[in-house]
Amino acid sequence: MSDTATLAGLDAATLTDVLRVAGSAGFDQWQVQIRRTGGCSDPIHLTGWSITKDKATGETLRNYTTDTEPGGRLRIACGNRRASRCPACAWTYAGDTFHLIRAGLVGDTRHEIPATIRNCPRVFATLTAPSFGPVHNQPTHGACRCGNAHRDDDPALGTPLDPASYDYAGAVLFNNHAGDLWHRFVNRLRREIAAQVGITQKAFKEVARLSYGKVAEFQKRGAVHFHAVIRIDGADGPDTAPPSWASTELLTQAIRAAAAHPYVTVKVPARAAAGFSHGWELRWGRQLDLRPIKAFGDGSEITEQAVASYVAKYATKAAENTGTVDRRIGNREAAVLLGLPDHPRRLIEACFDLDPVYPDRRLTAWAHMLGFRGHFSSKSRRYSTTLGVLRQIRADYRAAQERDALGLDGHEPDTVLVLASWQYAGHGHTPGESALAASIARDLQLNRETAREAMKGEPT
Repeated sequence: MSDTATLAGLDAATLTDVLRVAGSAGFDQWQVQIRRTGGCSDPIHLTGWSITKDKATGETLRNYTTDTEPGGRLRIACGNRRASRCPACAWTYAGDTFHLIRAGLVGDTRHEIPATIRNCPRVFATLTAPSFGPVHNQPTHGACRCGNAHRDDDPALGTPLDPASYDYAGAVLFNNHAGDLWHRFVNRLRREIAAQVGITQKAFKEVARLSYGKVAEFQKRGAVHFHAVIRIDGADGPDTAPPSWASTELLTQAIRAAAAHPYVTVKVPARAAAGFSHGWELRWGRQLDLRPIKAFGDGSEITEQAVASYVAKYATKAAENTGTVDRRIGNREAAVLLGLPDHPRRLIEACFDLDPVYPDRRLTAWAHMLGFRGHFSSKSRRYSTTLGVLRQIRADYRAAQERDALGLDGHEPDTVLVLASWQYAGHGHTPGESALAASIARDLQLNRETAREAMKGEPT
């Protein structure tokens, strides 16, 4: 058994459970459920029933109960966006984010976003955190300050050269206030654009609108920064053309001016009685990367496809790539018991130290995120469509598939009445189910990649 388990990459107990699940009477239906979730790593279990009736005649078209399902439960996808928690659901979330960002770049008639949106000035901006102390890095020229040339997988990358002098408190406070800084930046950007054109802010709102879609990313040092698509639209959003004075050059200059303006600063007061004798003035770092977005790549600017893919990639990540965990941490002792690397552990401890000093910032609740409490991906109101709309389209498509499979395709959704009662009955898999679900997820991903490659060769 142990040799077989080793060959399969599973321990003996897990392999035994795999054989149990695969040999169970409801295995085929269990596979159907898991495939329907996309190979979800932590499905939600429901028990209950539903009855579908014809509104006009009262005829019962379908009577469903989970009593006939494996284990008497219906399994649905968890929907977690974090790749560290559920790769399958994170893949779906990344796909939705890709289409959301792309729709704001190339347009999408299905969501009433015209293709003329490509004519709007668009910039892909990266706003970074300031320095909180020198860290081990990979400079473009020469070696790190420590004298070594670090490999890409060197765990020292991003950690302080001198932890004793590193501003851990400032680092987590910056993460915690990053959302406030972004809000101030956007407000200032509108003013900078108006000032460069020579009009008032009121006049700007009458002829133009600033739209954006952004995603947060954690650097290895544990500091968050933002990648954003920033666009100038007409007054009513993407449906209207931007004013004639709007240009990529003007937008780029305005972004630089706004990011550096004193208004884009958050002041955190000192608390001498608590041991923090100095306050902090939090602002963006000096590194500001601005790249015009072009429809087609010519080697000098970033393309629409590349931007959408880049943003989608980071939409499913969080702070765990810095060495922390993807779940909340109850107390300081837990950070030690979890065996976290020294640098993220110190950042987490700083959150616990600062929480009673600045209780309104809820640093303990967000210690696992190194203080960051904002949304990882967000957009302005008129940037493009919404994740909710994209999810509803997918739900409607699956509902249509199910109606067809059940022979109900002749009944429109508004002609039927569905009565249902559902109860939460748990979540997750047994060890053997987890291994089988992961295999199903890999198969589905391979099928998608194969189909995508095949579509590339088709004429457009």
